[in-house]
Amino acid sequence: MPQIRPITDLRNTNEISELCHSKDEPIFITKNGYGDLVVMSIETYEREMALADVYKKLAMAEKQVQDGELLDGQEVLAKLRKKYGR
Repeated sequence: MPQIRPITDLRNTNEISELCHSKDEPIFITKNGYGDLVVMSIETYEREMALADVYKKLAMAEKQVQDGELLDGQEVLAKLRKKYGR
């Protein structure tokens, strides 16, 4: 369940920091009842960015398949073996 806090809670930085680390997910901050900010730990941020990168690469790979940009697996392995001598 996402944590939603009013912007006034940011005055207590220790509490917000502990909450971010204990929940391991973003904390949503509201201002006048509307979404305004997202606060998260560095670990959560890095995990989310890595996941977004994976999704981006998967989307690129799917587009390459749709566009017919395929490589023959045997040819690729042969080139790699030739290049790296294995």
